[in-house]
Amino acid sequence: MTAVSAGDPPGRWPALAMLAFAMLLAMTTWFSASAVLPQVRAQWHLSVTAASFLTIAVQLGFIVGAVVSAVLSLADLLAPRRLILYGAIGAAAFNSLLVASHGPASALPLRFATGVCLAGVYPPALKAMATWFRRRRGTALGIMVGALTLGSATPQLVVGLGGIGWQTVIFITSLLTLTGGFLAETIGRDGPFPFPKAKFDPTQARRVVANRGVRLASIGYFGHMWELYAMWAWFSVFFADVLADHNGSDPYRGAALATFAVIGIGAVGSWVGGVLSDRWGRTQAAGLAMALSGSTALVIGFTSRLPVPVVFGIGLFWGFWVVADSAQFSAIVIEVSDQSYVGTAVTLQLAVGFVLTVVTIWIVPILVHTGSWAWGFGILAPGPFVGMIAMARLRRAPEAALIAVGHRR
Repeated sequence: MTAVSAGDPPGRWPALAMLAFAMLLAMTTWFSASAVLPQVRAQWHLSVTAASFLTIAVQLGFIVGAVVSAVLSLADLLAPRRLILYGAIGAAAFNSLLVASHGPASALPLRFATGVCLAGVYPPALKAMATWFRRRRGTALGIMVGALTLGSATPQLVVGLGGIGWQTVIFITSLLTLTGGFLAETIGRDGPFPFPKAKFDPTQARRVVANRGVRLASIGYFGHMWELYAMWAWFSVFFADVLADHNGSDPYRGAALATFAVIGIGAVGSWVGGVLSDRWGRTQAAGLAMALSGSTALVIGFTSRLPVPVVFGIGLFWGFWVVADSAQFSAIVIEVSDQSYVGTAVTLQLAVGFVLTVVTIWIVPILVHTGSWAWGFGILAPGPFVGMIAMARLRRAPEAALIAVGHRR
């Protein structure tokens, strides 16, 4: 067997770099409204809880888009890069219309529609990448999720630079998303390991759930998602409170820059998690990341009175590990599911996972208001601990032999 047939095709790293860059750009609309919440809240006179629905609406839209895509098997019936283009065009269009909004009545439907369209960007991008990699798929997926992470963090950087109105931030992120979609379609290309052709079969969603390997990998992912997006959505508010308690002169701008760093370092964490998964095994690497991130969620809420650099350092540690496991759940599902319906399996996994993000994004500010940040962030810890149990069970299951082409578990 040649090196190419063993899963080492030439051109795989440039192809990955292009697809990851397109993903980075395309996903910037996800947190565009979250990044400008302080300005929007002041202009529209919203409470923190009411403002959270600008983020929740995107999650709900993604869920609906992902469920529809899974039922119709869109990620398997359409070419992945073409679906990315369509999704990016829609997300950019709906996001840009947000500048004409004057309140949540018009903004929330637009954010919902943006999430629906982004469901056509993220899952097919993971499938497109998998056509290039087999042996080092964990590392490659880690790089892809790292691109998603940087894309999610980019709006915070734009805000943190200061002097930019929220409408300009919305326009910039919309343009970036549109550019990412066109790059994926016009410059990207598929790899030498295509998945089998699928036929429309609405029963595939049920069959995906019946697969024990997919089910355990998905439970791990659900625990991961219980923590991740609530942490990303509320860290800037938490750090703004920390800076205000320490008499920071501009807590919102400082919090935006800190949040960009905390979310952005997850790109490195995602890559490291991918490397570890290819060396140690997917389940072991994911378990380690969840142990470290879940433990941090338990303690960081108690640190707000510590010196700002210490709190920031703990935030960086959390941001590094909270997403280090993310790609491995998708990698496992890609490897253990019916290969004709990989896109459906990944999309369904993502859809259910994002349902849980709605719960935690909503509940964190309530717990902070009634208690403290220790309660708000502490409620996120059970998720990764449940995920650890699922990974331990999968490691002992027969389906583990399919992970990483039998090379690692």
